[in-house]
Amino acid sequence: MDREWNDSQPIYRQLRDRVVAMILDGVLREGDPLPSVRNVAAEYRVNPLTVLKGYQELVDEQLVESRRGRGMFVNAGVRDLLMRDERRKFLAEEWPRVSATIQRLGLNAEELLHDAASANGRPLPEPAPNAAEKEPKK
Repeated sequence: MDREWNDSQPIYRQLRDRVVAMILDGVLREGDPLPSVRNVAAEYRVNPLTVLKGYQELVDEQLVESRRGRGMFVNAGVRDLLMRDERRKFLAEEWPRVSATIQRLGLNAEELLHDAASANGRPLPEPAPNAAEKEPKK
């Protein structure tokens, strides 16, 4: 987990979001225990009640379960559920802004895929020129 907190939302909510990210990234898998409240509180220098409140949100959302005397554990099927929710959220909230920027910059899908692959170290063939670039210059 990242050790930095921001002021945009409460720390317990940021903790909740970080656990969700760990599940989506495969760091925490179904059946895995969450780090103990005491360990997280000590490591990140936050109040144990703050950690507990973040974990309780995960329990309330049925993403993890509390096993008395044993800790909190990731529920089965939670990654797929989170993936669906995060995709829906991305398409509803973030994609419209991304799409508008793509259109504003005049980018096409081929250019985006080429540049994304290059940035990740996987070279692709050069994209075809835009229709405007194909026209002979006068």
